[in-house]
Amino acid sequence: MPMPAEEIEAMIRGAIPDAHVEITDLAGDQNHYAARVVSESFRGVSRIERTRRVYDALGGKMGGVLHALQLTTAVPD
Repeated sequence: MPMPAEEIEAMIRGAIPDAHVEITDLAGDQNHYAARVVSESFRGVSRIERTRRVYDALGGKMGGVLHALQLTTAVPD
């Protein structure tokens, strides 16, 4: 069953409360998304750790319910 963009956004914000999250459905199928996550909590943190934090926020749904996620993380300007 596909995962709605709103659910992805809610899960990320639940784990990273200060995050600004933009989700784009790349194929219109609720299975292939791009996400941009901007958070002050990422400052000084490696890209690998930022990715891990977002994947942890998704509670193991990556590769299962959520088929593909193109992820970009950043700190606020």
